[in-house]
Amino acid sequence: MTLLLWGVLPYAAFVSLVAGLVWRHRYDRFGWTTRSSQIYESKLLNIASPVFHYGILFVLIGHLIGLFVPESWTDAVGVDERAYHLFSLFGGTAAGVLTVAGIGLLVYRRRTNAPVFRATTGNDKFMYVFLLASIVLGMAAKLTHSSGTGFDYRHSIAPWSRSLFRLDPEVGLMGGVPVLYQVHAVVGMVLIALVPYTRLVHMFSAPVQYLFRPYVVYRSRDPRQLGPRADRPGWERAEP
Repeated sequence: MTLLLWGVLPYAAFVSLVAGLVWRHRYDRFGWTTRSSQIYESKLLNIASPVFHYGILFVLIGHLIGLFVPESWTDAVGVDERAYHLFSLFGGTAAGVLTVAGIGLLVYRRRTNAPVFRATTGNDKFMYVFLLASIVLGMAAKLTHSSGTGFDYRHSIAPWSRSLFRLDPEVGLMGGVPVLYQVHAVVGMVLIALVPYTRLVHMFSAPVQYLFRPYVVYRSRDPRQLGPRADRPGWERAEP
């Protein structure tokens, strides 16, 4: 079971992620969207969406730092274990609360607005459950083991995560990890595997091409052209 959870499941989740993205891009390109429901209701959405997106962004950044920045690096810049633990505890909890609040508002909006609720699919509900479970389990694990210097995941979970990229998973490191952290990790890997098959796929649709497109030139209209005018046949000559 240890090998299956910490040596096989991570790669299975990664394969599902990559294969799902390729499949979705080739065969469901028009479904590669958040299926926005802003047309039905926008007032609450304009609050809930930024709250959720900023919260989940901070959560992801925190995970990247916690899992892939070795302790020797933080020590080198003068951040001791106590300071790191407090930053992780309060910063991670704040990001988690922000994310849960955003999800709560989004769910409330879908449940109380009839057109939005009718546009909600079973896939959406399934995604919300896994996403919320992952965030809540992470917060519960952090708060449950917050006494003293807390659980030092940088000597177990973090090196295990990095070992996956070396294609030499050190599954033994996960043996002594508290159960809540283990469940959080498993739910997180399942969520990664499900991303391409839910509306979460839109996170891979950042408009990178905007960085390279030509400038859009805006020109003011000649005041003489304002208001209605008679139609002219054929192409009009462009003004210099």
